[in-house]
Amino acid sequence: MSALHYGSYTEARAHLKDLLDAAERGRVATVRRDSALTAVVDVERLRHFLASLVISRAQVVPEAGGWSVFIPGLPVAADGATFDEAIAEMIDALREYADDWQDRLLDAPNHREHWGLVQLVSLSNDEQLRDWLIGATR
Repeated sequence: MSALHYGSYTEARAHLKDLLDAAERGRVATVRRDSALTAVVDVERLRHFLASLVISRAQVVPEAGGWSVFIPGLPVAADGATFDEAIAEMIDALREYADDWQDRLLDAPNHREHWGLVQLVSLSNDEQLRDWLIGATR
């Protein structure tokens, strides 16, 4: 089976199983709707790829008997009494930012470029985000 390209939403809907099977196998799978071409991609493959491209740049610093975490260039920061608490709070802060981005920030000029980060946060579980934040690889 080669790449799948459906020229309309109707055609893709009629072959939805084939479209999803192709995406799950890592094959190129697209659907055209009017002038837009959309790719259908397996979530775990996309998440893994984004994690390798979107560098965390998180900085964790001891501060006032606890820990602070921030990512330069993002309006996201967290604090905790322990390193693990600070990382857990940062995961929550990243999830809140991703929700805000989806709701109202995606078209804001100073947030538009965070699409990859938002996708990564939205597609990751807490353990995956923790590993990404601290630079752990498994």
